[in-house]
Amino acid sequence: MTTMAYDNVGSGAPVLLLHAGVADRRMWRPQVEVLARSHRVIAPDLAGFGETPMQPGTFSYADALTTLLDELGVSRVDVVGSSFGGRVALELADQSPDRVASLVLLNAAYPGLDTTPAVDAFGEEEERLLEKGDLDGAVELNVDTWLGPEADDVARDLVRTMQRRAFEVQLAADEWPDPPEPVRIHPELSALRMPAHVVLGGHDLDHFQHIARHLTATIPDAHLIELPWAGHLPSLERPSEVAALLSGLLSR
Repeated sequence: MTTMAYDNVGSGAPVLLLHAGVADRRMWRPQVEVLARSHRVIAPDLAGFGETPMQPGTFSYADALTTLLDELGVSRVDVVGSSFGGRVALELADQSPDRVASLVLLNAAYPGLDTTPAVDAFGEEEERLLEKGDLDGAVELNVDTWLGPEADDVARDLVRTMQRRAFEVQLAADEWPDPPEPVRIHPELSALRMPAHVVLGGHDLDHFQHIARHLTATIPDAHLIELPWAGHLPSLERPSEVAALLSGLLSR
């Protein structure tokens, strides 16, 4: 039985929404409201985020999602992933290609490219702040880094809340005798046969822009969508516009 917390609303063709690593399923609320008019929308909290606990030892995000889909009676699903959720979406498509009808990847993470100085500088500063116990500073660093210029105060406050929750859960689990260890899957992009829509934010960090172009060039049936106004989290920056974008892509 799954330990994942999730929303499961609406009816119609199922769509799975996978949140970013600074967030949880709350980031999708405006899109869920719109998509549920025509789709069955499933939005889980991945392990260590929101209301889903972590478990000791080795685990797989893709396997956990397959278990969730099995329990919900969903054999095939469109998958939308933001940032880290995009990486998990690619892992699920790689491990269970028969379960994934299509992909929508919003500034997805991907382990197959070298990082850039900008991303390295962010990681080093986050690690420095966390090592000295400055959780507030680490939260603000994430808010300032990952939200683009279109984000309002409501979006920034929500990311603060979600990121702090993720830090609290994950940092505590790191101290366990047998800390959680996610299985690292490196998707074979050229073997993916489902259509993929790859979204690139014009204000996102260069590393994620490189990833978006690489995914588009390597997944056989991939199409690039550039959002010049967007930072790393467009669904929080212009919620209504991204809801309309997803509705259009998922209705094809």
